[in-house]
Amino acid sequence: MRPALAFNLDQKDLDSGAVDLCRIALLNDYLDMRDDNDARMEKWRTSDER
Repeated sequence: MRPALAFNLDQKDLDSGAVDLCRIALLNDYLDMRDDNDARMEKWRTSDER
């Protein structure tokens, strides 16, 4: 459900199959990558401040 919430996917599109499982998997991968990049940036910022 993370992609549905993050990208405001309509429940009708999910139910009808307009948004397929492959697209949902890609959106999940994107969210994981974004979270990982954000964590890396935060780690870099805190190590750079020392």
